[in-house]
Amino acid sequence: MNIVVLDRSSVGEDVSVEPLRKYGNVTFHMTTRDEEAADRVKDADIIVVNKTPMNACTLEGASHLKLVCEFATGYDNVDLEYCRKRGIPVVNVVNYSTAAVAQHTIACVLYILEKLRYYDDYVKTGIYASQPRFSHFGLPYYELDGKTWGIVGMGNIGRRTAAIAAAFGCRVIYFSTSGKSSCGEYTRVDFDTLLKESDVITLHCPLNDRTRNLIDWDALEKMKKTAVLVNVARGAVVNEADLCRALKEDQIMGAGIDVLSQEPINPDNPLLQIRDSSRLLITPHMAWASVEARTRVVTETCKNIEAFLRGKPRNVLNP
Repeated sequence: MNIVVLDRSSVGEDVSVEPLRKYGNVTFHMTTRDEEAADRVKDADIIVVNKTPMNACTLEGASHLKLVCEFATGYDNVDLEYCRKRGIPVVNVVNYSTAAVAQHTIACVLYILEKLRYYDDYVKTGIYASQPRFSHFGLPYYELDGKTWGIVGMGNIGRRTAAIAAAFGCRVIYFSTSGKSSCGEYTRVDFDTLLKESDVITLHCPLNDRTRNLIDWDALEKMKKTAVLVNVARGAVVNEADLCRALKEDQIMGAGIDVLSQEPINPDNPLLQIRDSSRLLITPHMAWASVEARTRVVTETCKNIEAFLRGKPRNVLNP
């Protein structure tokens, strides 16, 4: 069985992919450019992929192909219908990063809310050493206890985040972008209510026609001036130019952003104009990438291959 891994780097070199060798002869490529894909997969029985396009152009010559494994949950890179017509199952890995993304969400909120960058700089620049008092709290920070935490998208990550927020003593409310999500533990509200009542808003929804630019200037104007916004969903859920304006005009307290409209970030992204890291924290789409989560990706991919070889495929996207 020839297994070709096109995007080895997507799980990091610190995580072993050796377990894949149990299922056949494995060829690893750290990354694959679009124009390299067709040649690399032409003799493959199984392809393991993350971002490389899998479509008629890249797969036409792969006459032995039996299975495409996504090294992630997302599958925008795969033409599911083309694979279905050829009888090639496409499988993915689900729920591997729930804990990691929820943890990063909380970290972003605390970083902004407690002004950690400011206070760390205050000590390390020597100002604290020269002051007469034992304590400095010149930039006010706030407790989460008793605050309202609004969640947009009550899927697995949203629910995990809600549970942590509740443990901090927050009142949790949520808005379902699909209108279908129901979670009896917390109060479901309309979007305007969530914007107006929340002290913290965290985004965990998919990107679609309903959610693109969901957080625009109109939405930001409705938020509290003391609110913290965190986006760990998809970059285009937030209008970045409008968020930049909101931060410049003190429309909200601050924001934590792990996802961007273009990744890697466009050097002209307006958010780069905000140099004050106590107001805006930007991380490079790493919320999902704890060591445990990336290890889980490999483990679950192995389970997907094993299930397929037993004739009982799991996590099939194109039945």
